[in-house]
Amino acid sequence: MPSLLLGPLLRHVDETSATVWVETDEPCEVSVLDCSTPTFTVAGHHYALVVCAGLSPGTTTPYAVHLDGTQAWPLPDDPYPPPTVRTRTGEGAEPLRLLFGSCRVTRPHDAPYTSTRSKEGVGIDALHAYGQRMLSREEPAWPDALLLVGDQVYADEVSPRTLEHIERTRGTEAPPGEGVADFEEYTLLYREAWSDPLIRWVLSTLPTAMVFDDHDIHDDWNTSAQWRRSMQATDWWAARIEGGLMAYWLYQHLGNLAPDALAQDETWAALKQVDDGEDLLREYARTADAEADGGKGVRWSYRRDYGDVRLLVLDSRGGRVLETGDRSMVDAREWDWIVEQTKDCASHLLLASSLPVLLPPAVHGLEAWNEAVCDGAWGPRWARWGEKVRQAADLEHWAAFRGSFEALLDLVADVGSGKTGPAPATITFLGGDVHFSYLAQARFASSRQVTSAVHQAVCSPVRNPVYRPVQLMDRFARTQGGRAVGRALMRAARVPLPPVDWSVDRGPTFANAIGALEIEGRTSLFRLERTVAGDGQPLETVLEERLA
Repeated sequence: MPSLLLGPLLRHVDETSATVWVETDEPCEVSVLDCSTPTFTVAGHHYALVVCAGLSPGTTTPYAVHLDGTQAWPLPDDPYPPPTVRTRTGEGAEPLRLLFGSCRVTRPHDAPYTSTRSKEGVGIDALHAYGQRMLSREEPAWPDALLLVGDQVYADEVSPRTLEHIERTRGTEAPPGEGVADFEEYTLLYREAWSDPLIRWVLSTLPTAMVFDDHDIHDDWNTSAQWRRSMQATDWWAARIEGGLMAYWLYQHLGNLAPDALAQDETWAALKQVDDGEDLLREYARTADAEADGGKGVRWSYRRDYGDVRLLVLDSRGGRVLETGDRSMVDAREWDWIVEQTKDCASHLLLASSLPVLLPPAVHGLEAWNEAVCDGAWGPRWARWGEKVRQAADLEHWAAFRGSFEALLDLVADVGSGKTGPAPATITFLGGDVHFSYLAQARFASSRQVTSAVHQAVCSPVRNPVYRPVQLMDRFARTQGGRAVGRALMRAARVPLPPVDWSVDRGPTFANAIGALEIEGRTSLFRLERTVAGDGQPLETVLEERLA
């Protein structure tokens, strides 16, 4: 009899449909809400994405997962409420509460892992804490959706049971050591990340969108062309990158797609026609990875609409063009697609990127200076030194891709001034990665006539705090002194100042946290809550700011 290995994960939900993802231990027919599909197979693993159509708008419907006609979820003794699908009403001004965050390492939810004082400790998991809150509140108070903005798994900082498997099977003496080696180990990593009972319930109940960042593949993934050449020269990298992108497509990306996008996806259609799609998906992964070397590539970016709120999730890792002098976050074809999606955005435009667009000013200046030095602004010797600094200090955010940064800010100015349609009330960048959370407001020159309120909201980490010395440097980066240092570095490398001004208005805060946007009509509020130890409320508000 088949059983669930992982899931259900509720992924895309709109007014009349929902998608539910599962992994099973053998081939079977998967049914949810009277909709069924057979599993498909990749490298001996079995998956299904059930498209549930014909739902009624504005309704809440409990659901169960049946495998070959037998209920497999919820289990008979499950202590949690039944998972539900809550469809949108389709009314433009419908309120939206969007939860978001990034950087979540997988560890048990007890001592010593819940401490921040022990060597093994990573503090309390903010997503787990939010799940506890949901259980104490009525369903109308729950978020409408969840966005995971990168580092859902850590391939180079693996979870305990995955590490035990690695030590037992291949050992850790040869590279990649304690890191994930291939697709098979990735499946274990995802299973451990999403199998905790409370996390599993949250993911079965909140429609979840995701995008990768570097640790989903490898620390500093696609920092530069030199970084790629160094990795490609090893004898283990090919299996890691192919396995990582295969797993990302299966466990994260597939569920990001709306039913109409699924119907047009050639890879999805092909996988369902073969006995085992490993070769097909491995070739897809190779094609995706080749984009950074100038190959055709694939598009990982995607869009979701929640009434008159548009969420545009940007791939700022896998689609980079990295050759010196022609560096960009995405290739020209994907950029054209992004521009097209920003037209007629109604009331609010959310631009999610795992990497913050607006960093603290000192960090922005440092990265812009470093890109110029690596491009030869100070000569070949300094360029070689600059590359070493870039890789050692992780100088590879939007600020280190000046052409892409300026193009994105120019696009935002056009949208925010009404050149591409009615100007939305807010344009908000959502980000993670940096292991501190903050809010910054962008200020455009009056000549751009931007009427939208433009902000950068960052929530990082959900569970993976940084060391105190790093916190001190990050605190300095937001100060006026930090701004002065950043601008001095830019002038020294003859880098023009950014076309927009900003500062970190609220934060930074370094605790494990979860962020939320609460949108209603043309108003938007950003709230950040950090975890709290003890027997009381698991979260407390540390930042609350009305954006419009």
